[in-house]
Amino acid sequence: MNDRAHSVSVVVPVLNEEARIGELLDALDSVPGIHEVIVVDGASTDRTAGIVRARGGAKLLSAGRGRASQMNAGAEIATGDVLLFLHADVRLPRDAASRIAAALADPGVVAGAFRTWTVCEEARSWLGPFLHLADLRSRYTGLPYGDQALFVRAAVFKQLGGFPDQPLMEDLELSRRLRGVGRVRTVAATVRVSGRRFLARPAYYVFVVNVFPLLYRLGVSPRALANLYGNPR
Repeated sequence: MNDRAHSVSVVVPVLNEEARIGELLDALDSVPGIHEVIVVDGASTDRTAGIVRARGGAKLLSAGRGRASQMNAGAEIATGDVLLFLHADVRLPRDAASRIAAALADPGVVAGAFRTWTVCEEARSWLGPFLHLADLRSRYTGLPYGDQALFVRAAVFKQLGGFPDQPLMEDLELSRRLRGVGRVRTVAATVRVSGRRFLARPAYYVFVVNVFPLLYRLGVSPRALANLYGNPR
């Protein structure tokens, strides 16, 4: 499938990511077929916005803090017919655009995501081998999470009203709504995800990844989960 079959707008919500944003933008430059990159800053107090502005190439936008509001703001100005929402610590494969085109060649597919491969970027840790436990979810769930580089047809995203205005689980809720209007496909390619959060608080991270979605499905409110989480960003 031609990787120009769709124009892909990449929306990156950031908050205090000065250590990563330059590397991310460089990595996106090496991915052919991307129409535009929109970085949405949620009032960073470090040099994140300045780095994006000085580097050029990407559009820089400010929005209220919170991934949902930031991603919705980026989607609002995006001009591509496909929106790809990318976390600052996630790296796309070089063939991402052609993978997306192949998935969306089926008109019944409204959205999709990648499998994850979590990596230890810093000094070796005895916890390194456990990082990939988090990747199992991305291979078996039918409801993609934000770290899977969720992509969606722009028209469908607009039809659904974008990400819900909630402090946590906005990605899971959007995935649920997408499943209500069409198929969501997980492509057989991986995005590289930083294991920084797992390595910082391993036991807690495993608890959050595995238990929070269950609590959400059982009806616990996103605000209550956000209070338990501490600081979603």
